[in-house]
Amino acid sequence: MRVTSEFWVAAYTRRCFAEGAFAGVRRKGAQEAGAIFIIVDRLDSTYDFYGPAPQSFFDEEKPLDREFECLMEKASREDIESKLTREERMDPDFWVVEVEDKEARSFLSLPKEPGPEDLFSGF
Repeated sequence: MRVTSEFWVAAYTRRCFAEGAFAGVRRKGAQEAGAIFIIVDRLDSTYDFYGPAPQSFFDEEKPLDREFECLMEKASREDIESKLTREERMDPDFWVVEVEDKEARSFLSLPKEPGPEDLFSGF
């Protein structure tokens, strides 16, 4: 069973602090199952933006932990805000967590996308 969004966000912010980064909840969404978006401030006026990984990233069954994908890398604040505005029109029950880390660490579980070496792995 997957943990609630509220619990996951609380644990994630603690992890960021434990690793020496700052993290804060900018927007609270649905407590049980709201989508979670992460903004990583690189502290150089650029940002990385992460969101839930699509189901197509998973082989057969959904993982127990939440999986994320990088939606934007070294983006402007305006680009990210525009993306969040579009998301709000589709589903307003999402969370936004902001992380400040000059090493641009996200502390997220990112699935490996299939590469050329995986094309013939079944043979």
